[in-house]
Amino acid sequence: MTEICDPFTSLFANALVHPAPAGTLGGLRVAVKDNFDIAGHITGAGNPEYAEDQTPALAHADAVVRLLDAGASIVGKTHMDELAYSLMGVNSRYGTPINPAAVDRVPGGSSSGSAAAVAAGRADIGLGSDTGGSVRLPASFCGLVGWRPSHGLFSPQGMLGLAPSYDVPGFFTRDLATLTRLANALCEPVASGAPARWVAPTDLWALCSSPVQAALQPYLPEGCEQRLLFDPETRDSLLPTFRTHQGYEIWHLLGEWITRRRPAFGPGINERFQAASQLSKAAFNGARNQRTAIREGLQQVLADGTVLVYPTAPGPAPLRTAAQSGLEQYRNAALTLLSVAGHAGLVQITLPLGSLEGAPLGLSFVARAGSDLELIRRLASSYQT
Repeated sequence: MTEICDPFTSLFANALVHPAPAGTLGGLRVAVKDNFDIAGHITGAGNPEYAEDQTPALAHADAVVRLLDAGASIVGKTHMDELAYSLMGVNSRYGTPINPAAVDRVPGGSSSGSAAAVAAGRADIGLGSDTGGSVRLPASFCGLVGWRPSHGLFSPQGMLGLAPSYDVPGFFTRDLATLTRLANALCEPVASGAPARWVAPTDLWALCSSPVQAALQPYLPEGCEQRLLFDPETRDSLLPTFRTHQGYEIWHLLGEWITRRRPAFGPGINERFQAASQLSKAAFNGARNQRTAIREGLQQVLADGTVLVYPTAPGPAPLRTAAQSGLEQYRNAALTLLSVAGHAGLVQITLPLGSLEGAPLGLSFVARAGSDLELIRRLASSYQT
């Protein structure tokens, strides 16, 4: 178990605010993950060697500008897993933030600090990044609302990415009312669509234990259809396709710096980068082709307004005392669930709607790309968090 740390790497003495009059997010405090640039500050990305090699940012990241322009204030930068390549929120170099919703459990990562800050009431909005689940999983673990936007909806400019074709800026809030306010401020207005068709994919629910399923099924929307989403071969390809495609992109983006700098990554992080370095172009091409097939299949399913409903994670957050080496089965199930939206660039919202063993559980809603505001408004009219 790593040492406990404060969610914030730096808490600003004076919050950053836009000089213009307060916008629609006026009065809301934002905690920013430390892979987003804030002018005048080092972007450390959860790794000391990376931080040492940086100079203060000259400008804010685009996502930060959008929030400031809408009237929000930036209260500080938050801890994260090293270079965002982990899901548990454990950082052996700096420490691990407390999960305010379950203090004996990990907060989830890689956007651990932003989630912990919002869950503790120290910020109203958390800005994170999500590649393979780095907003959605901490939201589930910390009892928060989490928004993975459609890929490309918001610019990643000024955000240190991991795998660009999966990377998105994402957000945490404590309730749907705040998320709706945020989405109304950041998204273009949309007309109300036809009533949603809700589908609970039984093959994805099967990745979760019976107690998890029992805890979340009461929250399925009325009239939700339960059926298979994928054929067995496609479902079994979700995880290896993601790991290969993501890993190849990661090494292409960060491999030169890692090879030159040789940072002392913590357990698990080092092994993942080593595995990424071994991926061949042929393996990537195969994964890219399979991803295309997955994406096209999902686009066809969701084209009529269908919304997929399934658990965000296979279970509650693991205990802080759990050996990280023993969590491989949990990670595999989690990444399979989380890869669906990433493969197709879909919007995913996770809501804190259940609990198990005294810890929160998230239920996710996945819809076609570009329907973010429409989905959020539908959920706000159906659920209270």
